Amino acid sequence: MQVTNRTYEFQGVSLTELATEYGTPLYVYNSEKILSQYKRLHDAFSGVNVRIKYAAKALTNQAILKLLKGAGAGVDVVSIQELQLALKAGFDKKDIMFTPNCVDFSEIEEAVGYGVQINIDNIPFLKQFGQVYGSSVPCCVRINPHIDAGGNVKIMTGHKGSKFGISIEQVNEIYEVVDEYEILVNGVHVHSGSDFKSADAFVRAAEVVYSVAMQFDKLTFLDFGSGFKVSYKEGDYVTDIEELGKKMTDSFNAFCLNYGKKLDIWFEPGKFLVSESGMLLVTCTVIKETPACNFIGVNSGLNHLIRPMMYGSHHDIVNVSNPDGDKKMYTVVGYICETDTFGSDLFIEETKAGDIIGLKNAGAYGFSMSSNYNSRFRPAEVLVHKGKHQLIRKRETMEDLLKNQIDVEL
Repeated sequence: MQVTNRTYEFQGVSLTELATEYGTPLYVYNSEKILSQYKRLHDAFSGVNVRIKYAAKALTNQAILKLLKGAGAGVDVVSIQELQLALKAGFDKKDIMFTPNCVDFSEIEEAVGYGVQINIDNIPFLKQFGQVYGSSVPCCVRINPHIDAGGNVKIMTGHKGSKFGISIEQVNEIYEVVDEYEILVNGVHVHSGSDFKSADAFVRAAEVVYSVAMQFDKLTFLDFGSGFKVSYKEGDYVTDIEELGKKMTDSFNAFCLNYGKKLDIWFEPGKFLVSESGMLLVTCTVIKETPACNFIGVNSGLNHLIRPMMYGSHHDIVNVSNPDGDKKMYTVVGYICETDTFGSDLFIEETKAGDIIGLKNAGAYGFSMSSNYNSRFRPAEVLVHKGKHQLIRKRETMEDLLKNQIDVEL
């Protein structure tokens, strides 16, 4: 997103005009930012055989999946439904990694039927996988490295108490199960979770993977997940991708030399690729002045962007209609019948009812975590690509709310 002549634009397309044409609430995505983030990450690892698997859970719209496929990405999926969406978007089965957690084993069997890469994250399923497939189907094993990578505890996945992955303390059980059933392990995976605070923490997790990987002689890749931090406000710590690329390239090449052959290195970014591309446009419905604070009430809420209430996440908020206005302190709240706060005590350009308000960094886990709470419709989505805008999801209607309900006589 940029401010040009004090007008908020994506690739020269005015966001106020998009709000007028498509209505609000409205998710708008900037393809230019997504592609530049992909290129930046890919270039940082130019010294190794890198494969970037987009974490589809961040934003699963078909247009976004196709955009990243066209850039050369693979995809990481966590459910059969995401797998099917990836196939529909045109991803080849060999470019899809299936990393479920606490699913029924039948979902893993279904994924095997699609021919995608399977990632196992618990001992019972590893045993069952071996009993069913033996060495006929390769699989990856996901390790929990017991590393506190920093950041929000709700999105950290590599610490000792996390439900994700097989504990590094159980690694001998992994070897025993693999040997007993002659399981073909072709990859080792670790994901420390979002917002890790240093490249060194990432390299420490890599060392855990290396120690496990040396016990398998048929590996083709190591997968280091993601967790690359983006900026949500001025002065935010962000992951230095270039520093990480250099340190991990040196580390990985040294491992491959020790292992005896070149492997592929995989990453699974979601938020890093799409977060900064997105803006949620809403309309100010009321300015409510109270002795405590001045509220900007808007025609959206936690049903459309739950991250602030769920994670306590910060999203910069701007008045798209009045970018030159003097700033005043506001608390921005939604229309849901709950405590429903997008941001408290923020300095925002002076706002009046009818103004278009923009919530930045809304590309990841915005629409994908939205709901129909309070029987509200989920918003439309628009993609700005090559200087043109196109609707990529219609706004829901009452028909959508009712389509799966059954009218019964009582």
